[in-house]
Amino acid sequence: MSVTVVGSVNEDVLVAVGRLPARGETVIGTSTTQAPGGKGANQAAAAGLLGPGVHMLGRVGEDAAGDRQLAALAGSRVNVSRVHRTPGLPTGTATIAVEEGSGENLIVVVPGANDALTSTDVDVEPVHRADVLLLQLEVPMDTVHAAAAAAGGTVVLTPAPPQPLSEELLGLVDVLVPNEHELVQLTGTPAADRSPTELVALAKTLPGPVIVVTLGARGALLVRRDGSPHLLQAPPSVDVVDTTGAGDCFSGALAQALARGEELPGAVRYAVAAAALSTTGPGARGALPDDDTVRALLDRTPEATEVA
Repeated sequence: MSVTVVGSVNEDVLVAVGRLPARGETVIGTSTTQAPGGKGANQAAAAGLLGPGVHMLGRVGEDAAGDRQLAALAGSRVNVSRVHRTPGLPTGTATIAVEEGSGENLIVVVPGANDALTSTDVDVEPVHRADVLLLQLEVPMDTVHAAAAAAGGTVVLTPAPPQPLSEELLGLVDVLVPNEHELVQLTGTPAADRSPTELVALAKTLPGPVIVVTLGARGALLVRRDGSPHLLQAPPSVDVVDTTGAGDCFSGALAQALARGEELPGAVRYAVAAAALSTTGPGARGALPDDDTVRALLDRTPEATEVA
């Protein structure tokens, strides 16, 4: 059982604000905190805390931020032997404004060393032999494509930050995991509030065998070509502090569940519960759960229901 993550490693700067700013507006923050981040590293950390056999492939700078990020990943039981130091480039950073009360956020990423991750870096044994390969889009697209092509197991792609995806890349992906906003951008449709039924119809316009649409507090949709779509609702009574990284926790948990052989509905339900727990603390990794905690919450997490 193994999960390999190819992706970004960042240092996050969290800024607490009373409300998120509008375009062109300045608001006063109440505090700042440094924390580990990067969509790839967040997913690896989530998977590592939920089970064994997690490898991270990425790049950091030859700086103190890189030291901190490698130590944080190792502390989450992630093998970092394939995270390379990159001379002349800083470790990636993300500045995240978090709204007090709602936990909603705005994020600006500066890639730094993440942009230096190459196709050669990912043509390695941890990619070839992984049961599940987990990908995102905070590293060069050519590298993402090369990793998907080199994979020997199930390929899971989170299309974030959203950008156009080639049919060739989508043909290499087994499970696509957009949130509802990314789904809208991928399908080229106007932004709007949509029902689960409408989101299922949008998902079916994309190629690929399985699409899992994350819906935040509403849970997730499982859309398969060979079966009825299902809604996996989030568990009730979770006290949300910060939603930063909840989608990354979802993907890491989904990858671990698939790697240990769970069927898709059960794997998505497990990921929904893990993501809900991840919102109960600050930052992308402030409340990442372990397997026992997720399984305890599954008793209060609804079973899959068919979407009409």
